Amino acid sequence: MAVQWALICHGLITLIVVVSFLCGQWPIFQGTPISSIHRFITFGAYQYFLKFVGAVFGDKGTNSILSVEYYCCDRPNPILQSSALSLIIYLAILGSTYCIIVKTSFQYIPGYYLSGVHRYTSLLAVAIGILLFLLTSFSDPGTVTVDNVSQYLSVYPYDNVIYTKKECTTCKLPKPARSKHCSICNRCVARFDHHCGWMNNCIGERNTRYFLAFLLWHFLLCMYATVGIGLVLAGRLKELKIVYILTVYYGVENSFRSLAPHIVQWLLGSYNTQILLMVFLAIVSLLLAGFFAYHAKLCLTNTTTNETFKWQDYISWQKKLHEARASSAALKASINGMNGERKPRENKCKSFFRRSPLENTEAVVKSNVYDKGLLHNLYEVIFPVRLRASNSHTKSKSG
Repeated sequence: MAVQWALICHGLITLIVVVSFLCGQWPIFQGTPISSIHRFITFGAYQYFLKFVGAVFGDKGTNSILSVEYYCCDRPNPILQSSALSLIIYLAILGSTYCIIVKTSFQYIPGYYLSGVHRYTSLLAVAIGILLFLLTSFSDPGTVTVDNVSQYLSVYPYDNVIYTKKECTTCKLPKPARSKHCSICNRCVARFDHHCGWMNNCIGERNTRYFLAFLLWHFLLCMYATVGIGLVLAGRLKELKIVYILTVYYGVENSFRSLAPHIVQWLLGSYNTQILLMVFLAIVSLLLAGFFAYHAKLCLTNTTTNETFKWQDYISWQKKLHEARASSAALKASINGMNGERKPRENKCKSFFRRSPLENTEAVVKSNVYDKGLLHNLYEVIFPVRLRASNSHTKSKSG
């Protein structure tokens, strides 16, 4: 029984740690233990480690750790930031998981619920996942060059709010709207979304479609594996006649409430590796579903992750500007009040100053000029600028 409880505790702790690390900063978790665990994992643990190193080895030890951090995380690094290393890590995770499934579950396929074809479809599904990783990781995200900069400038006009006409100081090229210079890749990327560390590539105008396909396919792949292992275990339950044995030989009542604890105990005792795999894959599939849903929403509204942060910064700045003006108006009203003009001006100022932050930012409207409707937005993601240009060129020739 101790082993079963240890496995359950292990699964719960893994779930809490993964959710805390990836989702702890979400507003819904503010002020909860999930948020505290997130702060400890992402910031607190490292700070305590630095203090420990400083106490034991002094400033030299702390400076050594900080220089290693800078080398690994804060500057372009040809060793750690290589697509080949990303591919090796990805293949190691995917390959080890698949090998464990093959070793523990394929001996029961074909079984009561699964036919032998799943031995081959699972391999095909993994191969498609690898192909999508290669397309996302090694494809051009939409590098802005001398040859295509004019095309990007015409396709993405400046909105003069978060994007204004300027030149990239590094590339020495006009900077199209929605583009950004990636310091890691050292290039300007059109319709820049983010730099993906897992892929070691930017996600931009030309490979967003591959990235979305990668997220969706791996979500389905994890769900396929989870359901497949579940059906294997259900088949073993049926083939070994566990319910029959429990009810006939052990006198357990033939009801879900009575049978469930005994069946769970049997599964944890006989197939603990498969249970752990199911829990792990279910958690990963939920996280992938969340990431896919977030990026799908961005694509359907023709927004990028980079633009989301830009708008947040702009609205926050406008809010502070309104608050500063309100404070200035309040100060002026109090000064004027000393000269006998206090009441009319003060009332006017108070009515403005008492408005909520949301009301103070009413003038700041997030106007996305690039949102041209759901279907057109989806079309832009599936068919990048180069493909759209070649299609229109072909049509004009045929016309």
